[in-house]
Formats: sequence, C-alpha cells, structure tokens
Amino acid sequence: MARLLPWLLLALLVTGATAAAQQPQPPDREQQQRQIVVPSGPNDPVPEIRVAARVTTYLRFNAPIDKASLEVEGRATRFKLVDPGEYTLALEVAVEPGPGKKLGVRVRYKEAGTPAYATLALVTHPTLVDKEVEVVRRPRTVEALEARLAHVEAELVALKAQRAHSGLPQLAFSGLLDSKNVWARPFWGKVAPGHEGGLMPGEGIGYRATLWAMVVVRIRNLPGQPAWAPGTARLTSTKGLPVKVLSVHMEKPRLEAGESTLVAVLVEPPVFTESRFQLELVDAEGGRLLPITGVEF
Repeated sequence: MARLLPWLLLALLVTGATAAAQQPQPPDREQQQRQIVVPSGPNDPVPEIRVAARVTTYLRFNAPIDKASLEVEGRATRFKLVDPGEYTLALEVAVEPGPGKKLGVRVRYKEAGTPAYATLALVTHPTLVDKEVEVVRRPRTVEALEARLAHVEAELVALKAQRAHSGLPQLAFSGLLDSKNVWARPFWGKVAPGHEGGLMPGEGIGYRATLWAMVVVRIRNLPGQPAWAPGTARLTSTKGLPVKVLSVHMEKPRLEAGESTLVAVLVEPPVFTESRFQLELVDAEGGRLLPITGVEF
C-alpha cells in the first residue's frame, strides 16, 4: 500500500489538471471604441455599455462631471475598479452582469444644461467589450438657448429690483455694518442634532433695529460635497413662533466644496421679545437642508 500511495497521488493530480483544463473559460472579446449620446428625455432609451471581467472600460465625457454625485449599482460587491475623474470614469467589473441583466450608472454634470445627469447601463456581450466610450452631451438647440436666455433676462430684472431693496446684506458683506446704533448679538451657529448634510455653520451676528432685522452667518461646504446655494430660509423662535423672511443672499453665486462664505437673511423685526432662534436654509433645488441652532438677534 505504501508503494501505491505515490502513484495514487500522481493520478489524482493528473485528473484534477485535466478537469481544470476542461472548464469553460470566458471567451476573448473584441475590444471596441465607440461614441454614445446621453438621452435628453425621460422616455429616451438608456445607452448600454458593454463590460467584461479583467477589462477596464474608460468613459470619456465631453463636459465635466461631479465625482461626488456618482452612483454605481453594486459598487461595493461587483466591481474591482471605480475611478472617477473630472472628465473620465474608469470601470472594471469583478462579477459580470448575467444575461439580460444591467447595472445602472448615474453621474451629474457640473455645468448647468440638459440633461443634468448622464445615465448609463452596464451589460455583458458574448463577443464584444467596450474599451473606450466617448459619452456625448449634446449642446442645446437654438430654441432651447433662446428660451434659457429669456429666463435669465427675466431673472436679471428681478435681481436688479431686489438689489435696490437689499442694501443691508451688501453692507454686511463689505464689513461696513457694525454694532453702532444697532442692536447686534454675536453667536456661533450649530447644526441641529442628528442632521448630516455636508454643510457646517460658524460664527454669525444677529442685527435688530426698529424697522429691519437680519441674520448673517458663515457657512462652510465640506470637502467632497456638491456645490450649494441657498434658495429659501425659515426662521423660528425657540417656542416655534415664525419670523417673516424677506430675502436670502449669499456672498458668492455658488459655494463649492471646501469653501466658506457669508449668508445674510433679511427678516421683519419680531414683535415678540425672544432672542434665540433656529434658522433653516434650503438649497435652490430643495434637497439639502441646513438647520442652524443657537441663532441670536
């Protein structure tokens, strides 16, 4: 039996090697380069990108993308590589989608335009794989540009009219507005407990006069977060009494990731004597809320 043992081990090794050689291997797929167009409407078909294991697919966008907004279905379990850049996205699947299955990819463009997002579907193909794909966001038509221009012109007229009545926030931004002859309370804004929105308040000043009142607070957009701009605001006392908000202003048009700026909220002077409030800032799209506690004026 001892003499037969080496021969038995050799036979098992040969049998195992033969079985492994007979296992079906993934077919070599023809690597292609092509161009796709991002759909501009919700009813347009979603473009498909053909992927394969051990092949890195490079997507090249003709407009900058917001890396922080990238959504990849099954990213944690099905991918070996997901590497977004300003104009590129490198993908390599570890587990390929099954026949008839798709993995969704969605990323927002940094620049305003239509569509706002690039939406794609990753699939497998028996003989083809996309090595490089140019993802094209088509420029707007003349009609769309004319409509946008009319909208911007109307906004400009409204902003000019608003600016004529918003000198106080501009004084706050310039540093010329101090506490002389004005009741002013410095405070340090804090995020409401349990809220995480990627925005952080800081030092602020609440101003109250006979005919006007205003809250000025510094806001920081944390690194890796999408750009932000306030659209509306709500101010309530600690007892829940609302204060009428007249306008919301920011020192710069957009607050990029890692930046900080001043936000001024012009309100009517409260008729009650409370001095502590909560300020809620909501972005223009209504998606990112920043509740700030400890506001005083």
